[in-house]
Amino acid sequence: MSSQTNDSYYIGIDVGTGSVRASLVNKSGHVRSISTQNTKTWRDPHDSNIFEQSTANIWDCVALVIKACLKEAGVHPGDIKGLGFDATCSLAVTDFEGEPVAVTKGETLGRHGERNVILWVDHRAEKEANLINSTGSIVLDYVGGTMSLEMEIPKILWLKNNMDAKLFSRCQFFDLPDFLTYQATRDSSRSCCSLTCKCSYVPTTGWQKDFFTQIGLQELVERDYAQIGIREGEDVLIARMPVGQGLSNKAAKELGLPPGTPVGSALIDAYAGWLGTIAARYTENDVLSNVVPSIEESGHRLAAVAGTSTCHIVQSPKGIFVDGVWGPYKDPIISGWWMNEGGQSSTGQASFLFQNLIDFVLTNHPAYPEAVKVGREQGKNVHTLIQERLERLKTTHNVDTFTELTKDLHIYPDFHGNRSPIADSRMRGVMFGMELVKFSFAVPLSPLIDIIIQDNSLNDLAKKYHATLMAIALQTRHIIDTLNNSGHQITSIFMSGGQAQNRPLMQLFADVCGMPVVLPANSDQAVGLGAAMLGRLAAEYGGSGKEGQARKLWNVMVEMTPPGTMISPSWGPKEKKLLEAKYKVFLETIQIQKRWRQEMEEASR
Repeated sequence: MSSQTNDSYYIGIDVGTGSVRASLVNKSGHVRSISTQNTKTWRDPHDSNIFEQSTANIWDCVALVIKACLKEAGVHPGDIKGLGFDATCSLAVTDFEGEPVAVTKGETLGRHGERNVILWVDHRAEKEANLINSTGSIVLDYVGGTMSLEMEIPKILWLKNNMDAKLFSRCQFFDLPDFLTYQATRDSSRSCCSLTCKCSYVPTTGWQKDFFTQIGLQELVERDYAQIGIREGEDVLIARMPVGQGLSNKAAKELGLPPGTPVGSALIDAYAGWLGTIAARYTENDVLSNVVPSIEESGHRLAAVAGTSTCHIVQSPKGIFVDGVWGPYKDPIISGWWMNEGGQSSTGQASFLFQNLIDFVLTNHPAYPEAVKVGREQGKNVHTLIQERLERLKTTHNVDTFTELTKDLHIYPDFHGNRSPIADSRMRGVMFGMELVKFSFAVPLSPLIDIIIQDNSLNDLAKKYHATLMAIALQTRHIIDTLNNSGHQITSIFMSGGQAQNRPLMQLFADVCGMPVVLPANSDQAVGLGAAMLGRLAAEYGGSGKEGQARKLWNVMVEMTPPGTMISPSWGPKEKKLLEAKYKVFLETIQIQKRWRQEMEEASR
């Protein structure tokens, strides 16, 4: 294979919940090729909380997608100047030689085995999270007051509680992004993003000895934290810094790239999405803005990264503490800046593991098969068909907006618990306004007969679909309002992921939140683009440390991020009033559910 140009290329590897994707990107941010490979996930048929994966399987997929990208683009491996990784915040477990350690409860736990990743969505560590949240430790201040059972320390504690002590002492624990750079370089340096956001590494003060001792993980302290990453006093890596000496000989052979290819310090996938979207210019009414965004402007832009879940990330020059929202995290991407992260579980892209909220509401409605059938006959997807049905209903009911059409139908969206800003995994989905319909028909020699049944029509499906979009938008506003009320100054939303392709939903975001929404040029490329930027930064600025990192990183972001498209709020006075009423009902629904749950708990004692 020969090189087609003298251009420099970078590869971003995005390890998502159900797949690995490689993006081959040039210096201007143009994506030359993309390749995706599905990964394996194991479930426990007797425990719905269990989700496990394999680092060996993930790494095999990394090799496949890199080679496929090179082949498709016709790019010589020697033209790849840097490599960057992002991944879900899942827990990878190996021994100190890098061999996988099984995380499956039972006889194999703690021994060498394929299933060595506890996926982020695995909820086995509820008891451990409850213990951690009862400590009052300073680490809780940096996760919005409540540590999620999706984070790494509850999962490590679960392994400690269920594993033979001798086997536990052999383990080293990685947030998955850091495992990938370890596998690539055999250097165990850890990223600030992973340690600070998911592993209880406290900004400015580092590891908290008293906290680990209090929860029963004193072994980590006694071994100077070697099992979870950096030792006391060592520096964590921030974005732009290279890991070790680049690709090891072994990894280079496996990936088909030259040994020593620079590998950038990794990011959690949502943070790579922030990196790949937030510096974009944008077009409004087909006119490209002449304003080049500054790093200061980034503090007013919220990145909403919709994967399987949706993450909401905003940065600020000073740390801002927000109840129910993770952070503030110092230096997770840009040196000297802090970040907060909100989120919605299972509202983003659907996968073979999960239905997202939209698909759950659609596919569980009795009229869904009919919608699929009619859509197939008309050559339309279900979402287009439903949107057209909503337009007809608006005309039939003589209303101006879909909000007025569904004003008495309310959905609360936390079918999989609330990540933020309530931070309560026990919250559940709710529907108000379910309807029955009356059918009247004549029977020979009998009076007219009326039958009342549940409305299972396409009309009802369409209204529930819109109410679901409304619920997601209302919760997005709840997160933004909570951030702004605590000191942030968010004035726009920068989307990426599958939700960005749903224009009615994006318009709802703009209308409900009262601010413009910017859609990326290619919604499915933002995260991989961010990872590729890490490879470029490692190649170009690898030896210069933290000095000047902020400006250099921002300049690369501006240079490599393609312009997005702005959607502005479009409501009139009546629509705005209805949306405010919807939001009020949404907030009241939260309080009602909490009160009902407390009353039922008290009654069952």
